[in-house]
Amino acid sequence: MTSDEIRGKFLSFFENRGHKILPGSSLVPEDPSLLLTTAGMVQFKPIFEGKVKPKHPRVATAQRCVRTTDIERVGKTARHLTFFEMLGNFSFGDYYKQKIIPWAWEFLTEDLQMDPEKLWITVYKDDEEAFDIWKKDAGVPEEKIFRLGGADNFWAAGPTGSCGPCTELIYDFGVERDCGRTTCGVNCDCDRYLEVWNLVFMQYDRDENGKLHPLSKKGVDTGLGLERAAAILQNALTTFETDLLKPLVKKTEELSGAKYGKNLKKDVSLKIVADHARAVTFLINDGVLPSNEGRGYVLRRLLRRAVRHGKLLSIRETFLSELADTVIDIMKNTYPDVFKNQDFIKRIIENEEGRFSETLKTGLSILNDVIEQVKTTKGDKIGGEAIFRLYDTYGFPPELTREIAEESGIPVDLNSFDQHMEAHRTKARASWKEEAAVSEEIYAEVFDYAGKTDFVGYSERESEATIKAIIQGKVAVSEAKSDEEIEIVLNKTPFYAEMGGQIGDTGIITTDTGKMEVLETKAPLPEMYVHRGKIVEGVLKSEQEAIAKIDEARREEIAKNHTATHLLHWALRKVLGSHVRQGGSLVAPDRLRFDFTHFQALSPEEIEKIERLVNEKIAQNYPVRTYQTSLDFAKESGALAFFGEKYGDVVRILEIGDFSKELCGGTHVGRTSEINMVKIISEASIGANLRRIEAISSVRAWDYFNREDRALKGAASILGVKKDEVVKGASNLLSSLKEKEKQIENLQLVLRKEKVREILASARQINNVRVVMEEVGAQNMEYLRALVDSLKEKLGRGIIILAATSKGKALLVAAVTPNLIRDGFNAEKILDSIAPVIGGGGGGRADLAQAGGKKPEKLPQAFEKALSYIEDSLTGIKNN
Repeated sequence: MTSDEIRGKFLSFFENRGHKILPGSSLVPEDPSLLLTTAGMVQFKPIFEGKVKPKHPRVATAQRCVRTTDIERVGKTARHLTFFEMLGNFSFGDYYKQKIIPWAWEFLTEDLQMDPEKLWITVYKDDEEAFDIWKKDAGVPEEKIFRLGGADNFWAAGPTGSCGPCTELIYDFGVERDCGRTTCGVNCDCDRYLEVWNLVFMQYDRDENGKLHPLSKKGVDTGLGLERAAAILQNALTTFETDLLKPLVKKTEELSGAKYGKNLKKDVSLKIVADHARAVTFLINDGVLPSNEGRGYVLRRLLRRAVRHGKLLSIRETFLSELADTVIDIMKNTYPDVFKNQDFIKRIIENEEGRFSETLKTGLSILNDVIEQVKTTKGDKIGGEAIFRLYDTYGFPPELTREIAEESGIPVDLNSFDQHMEAHRTKARASWKEEAAVSEEIYAEVFDYAGKTDFVGYSERESEATIKAIIQGKVAVSEAKSDEEIEIVLNKTPFYAEMGGQIGDTGIITTDTGKMEVLETKAPLPEMYVHRGKIVEGVLKSEQEAIAKIDEARREEIAKNHTATHLLHWALRKVLGSHVRQGGSLVAPDRLRFDFTHFQALSPEEIEKIERLVNEKIAQNYPVRTYQTSLDFAKESGALAFFGEKYGDVVRILEIGDFSKELCGGTHVGRTSEINMVKIISEASIGANLRRIEAISSVRAWDYFNREDRALKGAASILGVKKDEVVKGASNLLSSLKEKEKQIENLQLVLRKEKVREILASARQINNVRVVMEEVGAQNMEYLRALVDSLKEKLGRGIIILAATSKGKALLVAAVTPNLIRDGFNAEKILDSIAPVIGGGGGGRADLAQAGGKKPEKLPQAFEKALSYIEDSLTGIKNN
């Protein structure tokens, strides 16, 4: 029975029993407390917690999952995987044990036709109800039902919350797969007994004291491993020999030349590559990109681990993208989006694999040296400093270092690594931590008595308010005077506080006795707005009535740029793909900055297309509206939000026309035409798979075009061409300049040859040594060195000292022919003797040295000293 048939039979079985078949969720869960989707129940967690009412009382899904808790066991056992599919059925207060237990037995033994004799059952030790249902309703013999403790048969999502007993269906592969231990049984972790299906009964709510309270509505959450069921029904020894994974193992065999089943170590690597290729493909498909934190780090770790095992199999070239093709070919009928995103998935893999392959060789070399050093010194482990250096410098995940080291029988000190990581982070935080702590303390103190600030700035630009607190120097004061810098907390404000990338408002706060210029607005605590600025008139007092008025013109420019970021986000996703997600932003009155996930630089054509799409939407004058709603409605309505972020129960949605819908708390224009236009100024990388666009809008965009136009007109005027011919004119001018440069070089060569003849004619003869010593007209050291090179070719046996004056400084170059170096002459020593005369110094080699000085008028004296040095040296040679 193929895996597609198993999956189809499962969903049909439960659909025929009143279940709504729902699509599996993304591997990126909406719950911000979870890193990845690890089970079918993840998307239903709010329902089991009682936070959301179910639309359907009973549902069933096929859910793709990623778990790395057992990553070290992948490839070493018959069943452990990082990526797998979990078939699940769920009851939200509808049916319970009485129905699901007989159904589970019926499905496995009748629909899938598993041998009942090979199936065993485990139940929670105190769950008499489940035991009786298995025995009486399902007809399982009592001797095949085992009672186990909480470690095996009691499920909980965490220390508190929904939990309950569970029952498991175990398949017995037979005594020939027995581990041989006397304790081997249905709860043994060997390859004989395979847990196929886990039925969890959501029966209790556990409070903070650990006490269990019965739920008013009990639920069912089950998980049937598709790969495990396939292994049983396809008579496969392991999940890697099923139709889901065997083609990947075979593809890896083709790429590496290794043969499965011939070598235990190579088998492990073949399995790891096959498994990780699936996980990598589906993580990228669901929008995860490689990074050094969170789920991006999980992806990077899996990908790099697969690359390393590929190298162990002697695969020399990049290969993972070819395996992704095989993954997609296997899964495209069930998950058509992986086929749709095939090119994107492969590009991400190729980029990351290529980047890591460049450093893998160096990192492995260093790690091998560390391992050898530990062996040589008879050390007991690799320390945290070495692990941190490999991670920080070469991107080696510490888990990969541990795996490689332990293959050589050497443990690693990951605790020490964690200490080095924390020390690194502590150092980075040190500069701001103390001040932040002091600030937070005063704000918390003020918030206790001032209360929350009512923000009215979405609809009002000016409002009456009461000064609830004045903060000066991190201390609350009762009043402040002219020229003093302070922070004010109001009970109500139209000032938008900096958040979500949007810069805070500025403006004026006035009372009967004074005026303050607000220079920035911050929200140090939720619902607390702090206005920072300077008193420009009189005195301000706590509990005074005030008028708070924002700078409206500035707010309008900010609103234009903020709405523009949403248009830009929409256009980026449309042009580049749905993997694009916001990574940060800055919305200011004079510019906008938008950071986004993408794997390569944008081409000029892509930037132009994005810019055109944005400006088309601006010109089409779409309405822009905002409204508040529940987070659940926002999700259901398709609002774009990155639910790994934390949102409250009530969220604010921004809609632009019918094409853009996102969660956003910022201020915006009423219609897109108010933005006028957007111009992208730059696009660049700011990190691995993270890029940044900077842009301007409205009047500043017009000013930009006018400046560019003036510059273009100026260039056209200088070149004597029309504006649209500037590039051609500049190209022609450049070609002409290059030709002229060649002519100049040829002329300089002729002149240099003539100068060489002239200098050689004036050379002195001292004891069979020709000495050239002359000041020449040269603007730089390069020309002097070129002359020296030409002179050495003609000189035979000799010494050269050339000098020049350039920009008020003296330049000196000395050279000695090879035959004189053997006699003890050294160009560097000659210059050392004369450089002080010109007030400078230099250096070089025995054959060539150069020096500079600030006294060019002393060059004649330098020559005299050089001549004396040479004559004395030659006399010494003659006497010897």
